[in-house]
Amino acid sequence: MKIIGCDYHPSYQQIAMVDTETGELLEGRLEHEHGEARRFYESLAGPVRVGMEAIGNSLWFERMLAELGHELWIGDAAQIRRLVVRQQKTDRRDARHILQLLQDERFPRIWVPSPEMRDVRQLLRHRQKLVEMRTQVKNQLQHLALNQGVRRKRRLWSREGRAVLEKLPLEGWTARRRSDLLEMLDRLEAQVEELDRAVRAEAEKRPEVRLLMTHPGVGPVVGLAYALTIGPAARFARGKRVASYLGLIPREHSSGGRQKLGAISKQGNTMMRTLLVEAGQNAARYDEELRRDYSRLKARKHSALAKVMVARKLAVRMYWMLRENKAYTPHPVAPVQGSPSHSVVAG
Repeated sequence: MKIIGCDYHPSYQQIAMVDTETGELLEGRLEHEHGEARRFYESLAGPVRVGMEAIGNSLWFERMLAELGHELWIGDAAQIRRLVVRQQKTDRRDARHILQLLQDERFPRIWVPSPEMRDVRQLLRHRQKLVEMRTQVKNQLQHLALNQGVRRKRRLWSREGRAVLEKLPLEGWTARRRSDLLEMLDRLEAQVEELDRAVRAEAEKRPEVRLLMTHPGVGPVVGLAYALTIGPAARFARGKRVASYLGLIPREHSSGGRQKLGAISKQGNTMMRTLLVEAGQNAARYDEELRRDYSRLKARKHSALAKVMVARKLAVRMYWMLRENKAYTPHPVAPVQGSPSHSVVAG
């Protein structure tokens, strides 16, 4: 068997390969653009295992190895780096380090979604980017309206508000800017609506997403994004691991019996975290337990902390719904007991 440690870069890769039968070690640098890497991997016979860090812009390489029948292991980049002992860092050392981890069976392999799941993720990411662009366009139009003394907030996007916006007495490049922004807004609205239909169709095809959508505040976008981000729920031992995976638990620096917690780690999918915060606020309107928890923390601390707390609880709930394959059922909430000093006595 041939084991290869690959330090991957967009234009080239540094490799360290060992043949477990002969013990032969081969090192080298393979360029990507002129097909040198493809020719090398095509020349390899027998079982081949390639290990590399998780990195972007490597989809073509992953597909090529799958096409050639080679096994690819993708590892957690942060953990791989933490396992380095030496202070010197070069491409050659990194490739050798990955190879050593593979040989010692210490390689921190991570779960990799299927090509079909990755393609649907692109749908969600594309939609999210267009929604962000639409928000930026709306903010600019709000700014133009405010400069003319018109303050309608959300009502600016109603039919009457749109008419007011179009009739503002603007001249020159300011009028041109309004015209271009309105045209962009109409185009983005149509594109987002089309993508929303595609998301709903994808959600309906997946039973796990339909299960998640039984929870209040969880729609097709949030349910589909969560299912594609988490993957098989069984790969997490408990809900706290999911919260950590999504970056919704606090940073911690504790030592000597003293605990020090900071802000959330944000070590996870940014889009998923944003969607959970938005969905958590909607869920808190309909779920009594989440509503009470949100109101308490908002009163004691701050609304931002309460939103993150509800997002974390929602993420854990959705994990257990997938893990146990159970639809949403309202959690019983104990009635609030009034204090004797505040009891009402009928006269």
